[in-house]
Amino acid sequence: MNETAGVSNFPDIRNFVVGAFFIIIVFSIAYAYLKPHRVHKEYPVSTLLLKLSYLVYLLTLLVIVFLSSLVQPGLSAVFYEIQFFAFLLILFVPTIGIFARKMGHFRKKRESFYYFFTLVNILSTAALIVMYILYILSK
Repeated sequence: MNETAGVSNFPDIRNFVVGAFFIIIVFSIAYAYLKPHRVHKEYPVSTLLLKLSYLVYLLTLLVIVFLSSLVQPGLSAVFYEIQFFAFLLILFVPTIGIFARKMGHFRKKRESFYYFFTLVNILSTAALIVMYILYILSK
């Protein structure tokens, strides 16, 4: 008798668990880096909005990439042609904004920079959700 007959979908389960673990690890690292519980004294609202909008964006991105990896051809099946280039922009621009906030160049315009990238994070999150819903509806 075959002993592995009861767990014939073990690779799928393993991929699911590894993906969920990856989401938890990446989100935890981002939370530790951003420290959203620590608010800037001069710009409390804009700082909190930026950090929270980035964490929502990141969680949305991780979940959509995880769900897309479960589809057979993978991420290229969900985001194809022009949507893939939009996905690449959505992948890098908000992260560049989070890392650039520490640069000295933006010190004088910090609050407007924070509000701008909060808007970028919100729009990126909305675009990711719309592109994924379009993929679901096209199936």
